[in-house]
Order: sequence, then C-alpha cells, then structure tokens
Amino acid sequence: MGQRLATRVQTALDRVPPAALVDLMRAIRRMATDRHLSYDREGVAETVQLLPCPLTMRNDQLAYTHYVSQTILECTKRLPDMYFEVPEVRDVLRVGPVEEEWLRECWTPAHRETNPVFGRLDAVVDYASAMWKDTIKFMEPNLSGIGGLHMAATAVGILAELVVPRLLEQDPGIRLQLPPDMRDLLLQDLIEHLEVLGRPGGQIVLVDPKFAAEGPDEPDAVARWCRDNHGLSVLHADPSELRQRGDEVFYGDTRVDVVYRDAGVLDLLAYAAEGVDVGPMRTLFRQNRVVSSISAELDQKSIFELFTDPVLAERLFTVEERQVMRRHVLWTRLLSARFTNSPHGERIDLPEWARRERDALVLKPNRSYGGDGVVVGHTVEQSAWESALDRALGDTESRYVLQQAAPIPVQSFHVLDADGQVELEPFYVVMGLAPSRYGVALMARASQQQVVNVAQHGGICAVMVGATSLRKSELGLKFDADAIQRAATT
Repeated sequence: MGQRLATRVQTALDRVPPAALVDLMRAIRRMATDRHLSYDREGVAETVQLLPCPLTMRNDQLAYTHYVSQTILECTKRLPDMYFEVPEVRDVLRVGPVEEEWLRECWTPAHRETNPVFGRLDAVVDYASAMWKDTIKFMEPNLSGIGGLHMAATAVGILAELVVPRLLEQDPGIRLQLPPDMRDLLLQDLIEHLEVLGRPGGQIVLVDPKFAAEGPDEPDAVARWCRDNHGLSVLHADPSELRQRGDEVFYGDTRVDVVYRDAGVLDLLAYAAEGVDVGPMRTLFRQNRVVSSISAELDQKSIFELFTDPVLAERLFTVEERQVMRRHVLWTRLLSARFTNSPHGERIDLPEWARRERDALVLKPNRSYGGDGVVVGHTVEQSAWESALDRALGDTESRYVLQQAAPIPVQSFHVLDADGQVELEPFYVVMGLAPSRYGVALMARASQQQVVNVAQHGGICAVMVGATSLRKSELGLKFDADAIQRAATT
C-alpha cells in the first residue's frame, strides 16, 4: 500500500508536460526564496533546494512513527538521574566540569516532575517498503535548538500550493493531507509548560544567537508565524540581550516567562568568555523555564550506546522500551581502546574489529552536528578509514562514536540541469522526527551524498500523508481546486 501510494504520486508528477514541469520547478524555487527557506553561509542567505515530489506515508505509518519516536525521546529525558547514579552512564556521557556544575545545579526535583524536551531524532525509514517498520533506524538525537522548525512546514506549504494542484490535474483521485506542523507541536509544549509553571498566557521568547553568520535563519520566521496564525506574541532574543532583575528575567522591558533555546551551556560559556552575562539563562534553567531543559545538555550520539548495550539497557529501561531500542536504534559505541559487544553479540576488541568492518560502520564526532567529520566506511578506501580511526583514537578532546551503517533510502527527484532541462536524479533521504505527546512532525532531507544534511548543501523534501477518506474530520482540509489557497495558509 505504501509503495502504491508513492508510485501513484510519482507517476502523476511524471505526467506533467515538460514545459509545465520546468515552470513549476522555477515557481517552487521562487516561493522558497520568498518564504525564507534559506541557510545563512557567511552572512549570505542561500535558498535551500526544495525537491518537487512529495514523500508519502499512510496514517498507520504516522501513528507507529509517533509511538517509537516518542518512546525514544521519553527515555532521553531520564538521563540526568542515570548520569548521577550510574558510573557507567557517566563514562558514556562524559561532560566537562563546568557543564556538570550547571547540570547538578539546574537539575531539580521540579524537572523530574515536568521535564520539557522538544527534540528531533534523525532516522532512516522507507515508507514505501513492505517491511517499512524494520527500516526505521534511529541514528542520533538532537535534543535542543533543532533545525527545521520553519523549514519543514514551509516546504509542505509550498508543495501543497504549487505541486498538489498539478498532481490532481493528472490523477484527480489522489488524496493527501498535511502532517503535524512542527511549530504547532512546539508551541503546544510551550503553552502547556507555562501553565505548569503557573504563568498561563506568559511571554514566550526564542533564545537563539541573532548574530551568527552560519545556520538556518528560523526564529524570526517562527515568531511571525505564531503571531499571524495564533495571534501570540513570541519574541526572538540573543542570549546577550537578557537581563535579570531579582528572580525574574527580562528582554528589554518584557518579562520572560518561558524560552525555547538554541544555545547550549558550551555556547553560553563562549558568550561568557566574551564578557556576556549568562546568569539570566542559568536562572531560567534552574527555574525550569527552558525548553529543552538542562537535561538536553547530555545530548550526545553516545546516548545510543546506553540503548544498544544489552547489559546497560536492561538496568536502565523497561521491557517495552528495550523492544523499541532493539528493533529501531542503530548499534553505537564510543571509540576507545576497549572490549565490548559487536552488533551480533560477540566480544570484540573495538579498534581492531572496526578496522576489519569498515563497510559496515560509520565514524562520527560524538557531539558535533551539521555532518562535520562524519566518515562513511564503505565510501572511502581502507587506508583513509584506518587514518580516520587513528585520528579519532588520538583525539584527547573530542570523542568519536562508531555506528552500524544503515541502508539509506534512495528516491528519484526531478531537478533542473545547467541548461534548464528536467532530469531525474537519485537522492539519499534521511528523516528528522520531532515527537510530542500530540503527534510527530517530520522533516525530510535529501542529498546526492551519503552524509545528508542541509549544512552540507543538502535539500529539503516535503512529507504528506495519504488519506483514505474525504471526510473533513479526517483530512482537516482536502486538496482540490477550491482549497489550495487555504492549504497554503492553514
């Protein structure tokens, strides 16, 4: 069923006349630029490539994806207590002395009661496969300051407005619905946390470095969306713009009640080294007024070693959680000179085994992001792989993880060549899953390189859900000639 849905959408787009398809793809590019689907590089906004064919999934697939991703996220929320109580966890999730000081001070009983974390779990999944559940493999967590808040929903909106009408012209029976909006899920978490704090209707502030020359420029766009779609005042502040008065934190003359933050403790320490007062952010962490909370400071790829080491997992997690981990989390180990268990359970000398198993492994920096420093074993020669392992083993500051390589789904997309002609090109596709208890939002990225990341000049795909009924109670809206404008703004 998933394959038939995907094939039907692809076939409809293939039937669009070539000249009309060229015009459509140029219109997608213009709208992506107009709607700030961009990534800043050295202060210059670069429009991110938005691929024209929507990826599709079914409602049952969306529900299962929500279940497994929410299960994994809930496990990450308990990590601070594990870190303090279990020495083996501290070995895996090592942080510096200053970070640990912040963690100990700001992890309070209130956080155990309500621990707000809004994160994105990166995974591979092939919803067109008959064995689609077994293709869901989580690669790494991103527990704070996630990219895609603006990009994912904007990409879906552009394709809803421009591409879906062309699909309907070719196949009027296609029925697609919008997936959950990542901004909606985040906003719901923030509003509910304000109520928990006893500050209902309080001021939400997005704390994100305003003056960075690199990265997606999303906070201002998200703040505008909150105002335009929900009538809410959401502000965007740089950490250096916050001031503390007594027990309260202010941005200008406005009291800050809760923040969604991009800056981590290491970022704040860098600010402090430049003379910035980071005390207001520390106060907000301690008062549990930050989403994601201080628990997200343990955001490391090596979290997945805790999930895939059978001895540790049995001590730390429930039977149901371990079932999800065994099926869907990729085997991951911190690289060091030690013995451990392989993905198949054998006792191995990790460095020596890694040298032999190049084709089955990926080497990653434990705490960096954006795809920097990732080496995919089967894409490099043995000598390059061994050199990368030696460098990682000799790096006394950064730590690296080895991870089982997962097959990355490949999807064909229409692209324009240098002469403005349409070609079909294969792209690797990776999903970002942002779960909350109300649903899961999806952000799909595509690249012709196996390290798939927008920071590495990758593109964006839109994910839509195949509808089995035309009832408005199920669809929310249906894509037909009279509803396209509403689709772009809802």
